[in-house]
Amino acid sequence: MREHLQPSWQRAWRGIGAVGDGLAWFEQLLACYREPQRHYHTLQHLGECLAAFDEARALAHRPHEVELALWFHDAIYELKRSDNEARSADWAREALVEAGVDAAAADRVHALIMATRHDAVPQDADAQLLVDVDLGILGATPDRFAEYEDQIRSEYAFVPGWLFRHKRREILRGFLDRPRLYSTPHFHDRLEARARENLARAVS
Repeated sequence: MREHLQPSWQRAWRGIGAVGDGLAWFEQLLACYREPQRHYHTLQHLGECLAAFDEARALAHRPHEVELALWFHDAIYELKRSDNEARSADWAREALVEAGVDAAAADRVHALIMATRHDAVPQDADAQLLVDVDLGILGATPDRFAEYEDQIRSEYAFVPGWLFRHKRREILRGFLDRPRLYSTPHFHDRLEARARENLARAVS
């Protein structure tokens, strides 16, 4: 997995104008995604996101910023906190500024990561692309979607079953009730119908 992911990291790190090879940050991020409390927010998820982005890369206005935002978007993942995206975004901006990246670019990466809170439909084109990539799992094959649901349940194993089912159904219903799950035609055309089937099955 490490060898598979490293070209993406190096391309994004160099592309955004960061000084050095960034390998220390690369290793730290790999360690984050391998933390034992994670079952879905792992290197599997990161790899799936990067693969999906690679297919849609031409749609990005600033592809290196989107790619780095994907690398950092789940860097911090503590199950009993609600500020993981903000802390991940802060960490990304800190890393980039320290590496000599233009402050405006670092701020845009920060904003992209904050869009993965999924509390609003993003308006910026690169944020729309990033969020579509992150939500690609909703339109996965039925088997992969079922595995995803099991992985989320494992992450929240400390939550009583009845409460987890109630909260999870609420979250998935919120997505299902949106007029459109995917903002970009690329993802909408490929995944929208299957995502709605997956969500409808999960909430029924």
